[in-house]
Amino acid sequence: FLQVSKILEEFDVEEQPSSLLEKRYPNIKVIQSGVKQLRSDEHKIFTEDGKEYMYEKLCLCAGAKPKLIFEGNPYVLGIRDTDSAQAFQKNLAQAERIVVVGNGGIALELVYEIQGCEVIWAIKDKAIGNTFFDAGAAEFLIPKLSAEKQEAPIECKRTKYTMERSQKKERAIAASDKLGSALGPDWHEGLSFKGTKEFSHKVHIEILCEVKKIHLQHEFLQLQQTSSAFPKEENMEPDEVLWPVYVELTNGKIYGCNFIVSATGVVPNVTPFLAGNNFALGEDGGLKVDKHMHTSLPDIYAAGDICTASWEPSPVWHQMRLWTQARQMGWYAAKCMAADTLGESIDLDFSFELFAHVTKFFNYKVVVLGKYNAQGLGLDHELMLRCTKGQEYVKVVMQSGRMVGAVLIGDTDLEETFENLILNQMDLSPYGEDLLNPDIDIEDYFD
Repeated sequence: FLQVSKILEEFDVEEQPSSLLEKRYPNIKVIQSGVKQLRSDEHKIFTEDGKEYMYEKLCLCAGAKPKLIFEGNPYVLGIRDTDSAQAFQKNLAQAERIVVVGNGGIALELVYEIQGCEVIWAIKDKAIGNTFFDAGAAEFLIPKLSAEKQEAPIECKRTKYTMERSQKKERAIAASDKLGSALGPDWHEGLSFKGTKEFSHKVHIEILCEVKKIHLQHEFLQLQQTSSAFPKEENMEPDEVLWPVYVELTNGKIYGCNFIVSATGVVPNVTPFLAGNNFALGEDGGLKVDKHMHTSLPDIYAAGDICTASWEPSPVWHQMRLWTQARQMGWYAAKCMAADTLGESIDLDFSFELFAHVTKFFNYKVVVLGKYNAQGLGLDHELMLRCTKGQEYVKVVMQSGRMVGAVLIGDTDLEETFENLILNQMDLSPYGEDLLNPDIDIEDYFD
């Protein structure tokens, strides 16, 4: 992926990136039509535009699709790619209130970025963001939801992934059966997430609930029930506005809105490849891959959200369908395909030794490492915390005196040291609470 980025930088990209790749690498064929059929026994792919392709090695990187709370409802939007993100922006520009359902990365980013629109945020958990952190970290972040957005963006110290070049031309907006480019870490940059109002943030969180039913306007009127206005200091008043759509939650509350964003996770996009092929599937529906990214069928590999890692993982690594892992898997799958072609052996890539993800929530740098939420540890662990309101939140997960995970929010500069401590599995019992003492440079201990 990074090599592709370097290639594109060398050209004035008015030409399709696929054409550039094929010019530079004649042995690469970029198929721009949907797959109609895969015949693994014949090493052939048939596309929806009626073409046929032979392959020696095939890597399936079709990603995942959003789990929409209701399929086929025009008022329910999923944000799955760049085109659907632009469609969301277009709808938001006409909106006074929306309902966001979900508690993962997309939902966290959306509720913070949206301005000029009331947001009802419905989550099934007790606290926001439990995919990435605990209730303590959630409490640390929540004040940002009501604060005016005046802070400068944090500095980006990596390659940025934007759509600036492709926006030079008019683009069709998010046809339901067409997919744009996958969302990267900078997916909302260059997009204006602003509704029709003049205020900044206005977010109300409904916890421990899910969507029970969605009512169109005429259906809601037939119910002869009242919906709630946007809560003010938890005082629930009847809503006098007539909305296009209404969301009934399992806690009994009903909210009217302009539209609903379904951000409740994804499912591997395996359907186009299953007919007539006996792929082994993981419990989550992904194509099972071994430690060389090989599926259960000869010469077919998979990488990213479409696959399920089926090898015995490192004690501090687990699979999550995130852009960071998709990029690592794609790079490693390419190495594995090349090694197999050349008859060479290859070791499992270092990136699978430790789970590590760096992102940004509420304009804070967020780093999660290893078993950051004590995943799978039960009661056999201890937590160490350090929190400075409005600046940083640090949580370390310890097991038998060894660090197995960490959550770092803010500019802590601890990620490299903690990464090494988790990998080295050094006994840290002698250091006690000094590990998180802000007056001690912890790096000096381990030089």
